[in-house]
Amino acid sequence: MNPTEYLSQHSQDLVDLLRDLVVCDTTNPPGRHYDEITQRLVGELQGAGLTARRIKMPKALQRAALPEAQWDYPRYNVIGQRKVRGAKKTIHFNAHYDVVPVSGQWRHGDPFSGTEDRGWIYGRGTADMKGSIAALVLALRALKATGQTPLMNVEVSFTADEETDSVLGTDWLTASGPINPDYAVVLEGGEGDHICCGHNGLTWLEVVVSGQAAHGSQPDQGVNALEKMAALLLGLEPYKKRLAESSFTSPEGVVMHPTVNLGGVFEQGPGGKINTVPAEARFTIDRRVLATEKVAVVERELRAELKRVAASIPGCRIKINKISENHPCFSEPEGPFCEAMAQSLAKVRRRPAGFRVSNGFNDMNFFVTRKKIPTLGWGPGGVECHAIDERARVKDLVDAAKVYAELITTFAG
Repeated sequence: MNPTEYLSQHSQDLVDLLRDLVVCDTTNPPGRHYDEITQRLVGELQGAGLTARRIKMPKALQRAALPEAQWDYPRYNVIGQRKVRGAKKTIHFNAHYDVVPVSGQWRHGDPFSGTEDRGWIYGRGTADMKGSIAALVLALRALKATGQTPLMNVEVSFTADEETDSVLGTDWLTASGPINPDYAVVLEGGEGDHICCGHNGLTWLEVVVSGQAAHGSQPDQGVNALEKMAALLLGLEPYKKRLAESSFTSPEGVVMHPTVNLGGVFEQGPGGKINTVPAEARFTIDRRVLATEKVAVVERELRAELKRVAASIPGCRIKINKISENHPCFSEPEGPFCEAMAQSLAKVRRRPAGFRVSNGFNDMNFFVTRKKIPTLGWGPGGVECHAIDERARVKDLVDAAKVYAELITTFAG
């Protein structure tokens, strides 16, 4: 029996594992049940023939990176390795186990039920991305059960906190973790017939507009921060139009443009009252960064534009705070690694594979920019990621396991 046949016959094992992973609520923030799920994942990797362990992030590092409300939720990263005699190179598979919070009414009630219904598995994390974890584990089980030896050393990481900023997850792993990969596959970003060879990034800023409080019956005695903020937002229209003129064409021929979203969060400062001139107003900026742009350049240009517009508005005083950033990445889809991944995908799905750039961001950039190794993204995916009734199709999960097994047993680097 080969791994493909094994996986066809053991699809229920994949379903059962994914259900168990979904039932374990790893909502981030705050970072629930990381201890429980990482212990389970270590056991799964060991059962599949890898040496595995989990690494707890130091308390000092956690306190420096997280809000105080999350200090009592420890962070762990799981690392598994299988050394192959004579192998000179290593392929690394990465996935995150945390999930976003839930809301709304789900079709099967409990969003952490892992219910199977007409070929789909429902629950938070099924598509993003515990389905990928289950598929990889089953692929590794199939290799062990059928006696197939990988052509390279295999490394696996299941990491924390991708849904926030990855600082205590893949960011830490690629900077300080005990890994030494030559190639990496992040198990998301691409799905179906499309392999991810890059993704967009972002920079998030908060702009605080300061005014001067006064009684509502004497507005001329104050400086209305809301009015200054409104003028500032209108003054950014030329910047938005210039962004729309910039573009990047992905390998699949999609023309992508940078975007900016103003005021995802907007609010006034403390002491607000209907009969008071607002002394403070604030709003956020979500600037999406193209795969070929640089976050530092984008942020510098955006700050300069904000200051220029504010200076043109009488009495407009602003402070710019950085919230977060995620770096984009892009590599031309060429070379033996890309060819091997495309061939593995085409063999399992029986149709040609292509390459794409993801609008969203994932942890590929850490391997590309820090490890400087060929990195691709592909997984089983699903629908309604981060939404109500998130779900993954069983057939896609099994196909993903077959793709991973095919790549491990055919690509020698």
